[in-house]
Amino acid sequence: MEKNIGSKIRQVRELKGYSQEYMAGKLKVSQHAYSKLETGKTKVDWERVTKIANILEVDPLDIASFDDNLIFNNCTQSGKFEHFNNYLTKELNEQYEKRIETLQNEIDFLRKIVLKSNE
Repeated sequence: MEKNIGSKIRQVRELKGYSQEYMAGKLKVSQHAYSKLETGKTKVDWERVTKIANILEVDPLDIASFDDNLIFNNCTQSGKFEHFNNYLTKELNEQYEKRIETLQNEIDFLRKIVLKSNE
């Protein structure tokens, strides 16, 4: 089943680490209105896709052609990847790596807090 543009926008937004509230603020709409855009309840024209792409710092065509099945293919139930195709743009891949690094730093920080509280 083909994904709608709103679903693709959501996936790219999540990879970038942005919240719906952040995106809504940048677009000067309510979070609820933005949510309806991602769920396909509101039609999205190319001008809006272009504005969203600018906020996400990606090419509008990257959003339109985004397919997570091309990125993560044949993932087993254990989470081990049998096959990996990297069709991310260089910029999106860099953002994804930065997000992973940020999350790892948060995990390390929280572990230190837990260890100190257990002492």
